[in-house]
Amino acid sequence: MISKETIKEIIKSNEQFINNQISKILPRQGLPITTRLKKVNVIYGVRRSGKTFVLYELFKQNKGRALYIDFEDERLNGIAISELDKIRESFFELYPHLLYKKDVIFLFDEIQNVLEWERYARRLVEREAITLYVAGSSSKINPQNISSSLRGREWAVPLFPFSFREFLMAQGIVLDKSILYGKEKMMLSRYLLEYLKYGGFPEVVFAKSDFDKQKILYQYLNAMFFKDLVEQFNINNLNLLEALRENLFANFSSKFSGLAFYKQFKGRFPLSKSSIFTYYRAFIQSMLTFETRVFSPSSYRRLRNPAKVYLVDIGIASRTKSFDWGRALENIVFLELIRNGYEIYYNAAEYECDFIIKKSGRIFEPLQVTWEITDENRGREYNGLIEACKMLKKKKGFIITKDQEFEEELNGIKIKTIPFVKWLIMTN
Repeated sequence: MISKETIKEIIKSNEQFINNQISKILPRQGLPITTRLKKVNVIYGVRRSGKTFVLYELFKQNKGRALYIDFEDERLNGIAISELDKIRESFFELYPHLLYKKDVIFLFDEIQNVLEWERYARRLVEREAITLYVAGSSSKINPQNISSSLRGREWAVPLFPFSFREFLMAQGIVLDKSILYGKEKMMLSRYLLEYLKYGGFPEVVFAKSDFDKQKILYQYLNAMFFKDLVEQFNINNLNLLEALRENLFANFSSKFSGLAFYKQFKGRFPLSKSSIFTYYRAFIQSMLTFETRVFSPSSYRRLRNPAKVYLVDIGIASRTKSFDWGRALENIVFLELIRNGYEIYYNAAEYECDFIIKKSGRIFEPLQVTWEITDENRGREYNGLIEACKMLKKKKGFIITKDQEFEEELNGIKIKTIPFVKWLIMTN
């Protein structure tokens, strides 16, 4: 049993810590948080993506009427759902003037450590008129496993590692048209290469040296492997999981075929086609990887064709001597699209087009992504884009590159080649 005195001590110590020791918080961009609806705001994402600091920011924004509790605090070990109301009671005993206020904010971090927390969360928002935010690792809190328990009372808010825009903000740079030229353009190019190399995990971004960045990413990969995959999904075939991880993390922005993987590794260690599919879905459910499907009105064709796989952060990609910067650029374009709420597909006919995107039923101009247009790849990139434009009856398509910019018209289709950073400004 946990006493109210202990809970009050936790509440006060958390307040002092956030107010006095958390001074610099980078505001996250475009989080679809709601306070208008009686919903539980569920902030979920891969570990170390910054969920706790989002709660810290909300606490500071609502100073004087907010409660923050971290359920990984050892003083709360073993707390049961029957004891959760002690937290609410303790808070209002400390601050009785807030008891009848309608703008009280509760912030619960790592809430998945409390069994059946969802039932208590529903009561807080529906009967106690408290605005509630909960956060937790994507391996335990995500739309797949919270929707049934909250029964439509959740407002899911995915959180990713820093976008390139947020990465620049961390360097004190505001991304706008004024920095696309001159010395600023060279600076942006250097920062883009750094982002493509190390990604956007906040701790990595703020690390001072390449050695520190590499070490942090290595530690993250180990934690993700064992905590978010092995433990969470009760995986016992570690050889299969390791081989699958290497395959996905080395061949990001590419199609994945379970059958081809099976043929490649059959005989090296025990595996089956069903186990490959099960482990592959574990990567998707944990948000370590994402997939796009071929653009088609037929669900059968979408599922029959291989998915293209993308990583939650380019920093966790497997690095080889032949590291493909174009595929890395494609991966961060994908992440930018998914952050902005697009449905994402690829087109596959005679040629391939990287992205066909939809939002609110509207289909936008197709996108190709390549590091640069060269004599060797021009035909492939153009043909894939033109083919997609004609299928969608679009007169224009975009090719996103590192820094090239020009326009051409072929077969009645305007092809606009644009630098990634300029495209980023256009789409936000």
